[in-house]
Amino acid sequence: MSNTSLGFIEISGVVAAVDALDIMCKTSGVELATWERKLGGRLVTIVVKGDVASVQEAVETAARKAIKKPVASGVIANPHEEIMRLVELSAGRFMNKAAESTALDARTIQEV
Repeated sequence: MSNTSLGFIEISGVVAAVDALDIMCKTSGVELATWERKLGGRLVTIVVKGDVASVQEAVETAARKAIKKPVASGVIANPHEEIMRLVELSAGRFMNKAAESTALDARTIQEV
Protein backbone atom coordinates (compact mmCIF):
# COMPACT_ATOMS: atom_id res chain seq x y z
CA MET A 1 0.00 0.00 0.00
CA SER A 2 3.00 2.32 0.00
CA ASN A 3 2.09 3.84 -3.37
CA THR A 4 -1.63 4.15 -2.63
CA SER A 5 -3.05 7.57 -1.85
CA LEU A 6 -6.51 8.70 -0.88
CA GLY A 7 -8.24 11.81 -2.17
CA PHE A 8 -11.28 13.35 -0.50
CA ILE A 9 -13.84 15.84 -1.77
CA GLU A 10 -16.72 16.92 0.43
CA ILE A 11 -19.37 18.74 -1.55
CA SER A 12 -22.96 19.86 -1.15
CA GLY A 13 -25.45 17.68 -3.03
CA VAL A 14 -25.46 14.28 -4.71
CA VAL A 15 -25.48 15.72 -8.24
CA ALA A 16 -22.44 17.88 -7.51
CA ALA A 17 -20.70 14.86 -5.94
CA VAL A 18 -21.33 12.70 -9.00
CA ASP A 19 -20.04 15.53 -11.19
CA ALA A 20 -16.89 15.85 -9.06
CA LEU A 21 -16.35 12.07 -9.18
CA ASP A 22 -16.74 12.08 -12.95
CA ILE A 23 -14.16 14.85 -13.24
CA MET A 24 -11.74 13.00 -10.94
CA CYS A 25 -12.03 9.68 -12.79
CA LYS A 26 -11.65 11.32 -16.21
CA THR A 27 -8.72 13.50 -15.12
CA SER A 28 -6.40 10.72 -14.04
CA GLY A 29 -6.20 7.05 -13.18
CA VAL A 30 -8.11 7.11 -9.89
CA GLU A 31 -10.99 4.92 -8.83
CA LEU A 32 -13.82 5.33 -6.36
CA ALA A 33 -12.94 3.86 -2.97
CA THR A 34 -16.20 4.80 -1.21
CA TRP A 35 -18.64 7.61 -0.61
CA GLU A 36 -20.72 8.81 2.32
CA ARG A 37 -23.94 10.82 2.36
CA LYS A 38 -24.85 12.93 5.36
CA LEU A 39 -27.83 15.16 6.09
CA GLY A 40 -30.02 13.30 3.61
CA GLY A 41 -27.54 13.72 0.75
CA ARG A 42 -27.04 17.43 1.28
CA LEU A 43 -23.40 16.77 2.14
CA VAL A 44 -21.50 14.06 0.26
CA THR A 45 -17.92 12.88 0.74
CA ILE A 46 -16.26 11.15 -2.21
CA VAL A 47 -13.10 9.11 -1.56
CA VAL A 48 -10.89 8.07 -4.48
CA LYS A 49 -7.69 6.05 -4.50
CA GLY A 50 -4.68 5.76 -6.76
CA ASP A 51 -1.06 6.84 -6.97
CA VAL A 52 -0.07 10.13 -5.34
CA ALA A 53 0.28 12.21 -8.51
CA SER A 54 -3.01 10.98 -9.99
CA VAL A 55 -4.96 11.56 -6.79
CA GLN A 56 -3.48 15.04 -6.33
CA GLU A 57 -4.33 16.01 -9.91
CA ALA A 58 -7.84 14.55 -9.67
CA VAL A 59 -8.70 16.36 -6.43
CA GLU A 60 -7.29 19.70 -7.60
CA THR A 61 -9.09 19.51 -10.95
CA ALA A 62 -12.42 18.54 -9.38
CA ALA A 63 -12.13 21.31 -6.79
CA ARG A 64 -11.56 23.79 -9.62
CA LYS A 65 -14.10 22.52 -12.19
CA ALA A 66 -16.98 20.96 -10.23
CA ILE A 67 -20.44 22.52 -10.60
CA LYS A 68 -20.29 23.53 -6.92
CA LYS A 69 -17.34 24.62 -4.84
CA PRO A 70 -16.32 21.81 -2.47
CA VAL A 71 -16.79 22.33 1.26
CA ALA A 72 -13.44 20.60 1.83
CA SER A 73 -10.86 18.56 -0.04
CA GLY A 74 -7.63 16.80 0.74
CA VAL A 75 -5.09 14.17 -0.22
CA ILE A 76 -3.40 11.65 2.04
CA ALA A 77 -0.28 10.17 0.50
CA ASN A 78 0.63 6.76 1.90
CA PRO A 79 -2.17 6.64 4.51
CA HIS A 80 -1.69 4.77 7.78
CA GLU A 81 -3.18 1.27 7.83
CA GLU A 82 -5.89 2.42 10.28
CA ILE A 83 -7.06 5.04 7.77
CA MET A 84 -7.19 2.37 5.07
CA ARG A 85 -9.18 0.15 7.44
CA LEU A 86 -11.65 2.98 8.03
CA VAL A 87 -12.10 3.52 4.28
CA GLU A 88 -12.54 -0.23 3.71
CA LEU A 89 -15.16 -0.33 6.49
CA SER A 90 -17.06 2.49 4.78
CA ALA A 91 -16.74 0.75 1.42
CA GLY A 92 -18.02 -2.48 2.97
CA ARG A 93 -21.17 -0.73 4.21
CA PHE A 94 -21.62 0.82 0.76
CA MET A 95 -21.24 -2.58 -0.96
CA ASN A 96 -23.62 -4.27 1.51
CA LYS A 97 -26.30 -1.68 0.77
CA ALA A 98 -25.81 -2.22 -2.97
CA ALA A 99 -26.03 -6.01 -2.54
CA GLU A 100 -29.22 -5.69 -0.47
CA SER A 101 -30.76 -3.49 -3.15
CA THR A 102 -29.83 -6.00 -5.87
CA ALA A 103 -31.28 -8.86 -3.82
CA LEU A 104 -34.55 -6.94 -3.38
CA ASP A 105 -34.69 -6.26 -7.12
CA ALA A 106 -34.11 -9.96 -7.87
CA ARG A 107 -36.88 -11.02 -5.45
CA THR A 108 -39.29 -8.49 -6.98
CA ILE A 109 -38.56 -9.83 -10.47
CA GLN A 110 -39.13 -13.42 -9.27
CA GLU A 111 -42.45 -12.46 -7.68
CA VAL A 112 -43.69 -10.87 -10.89
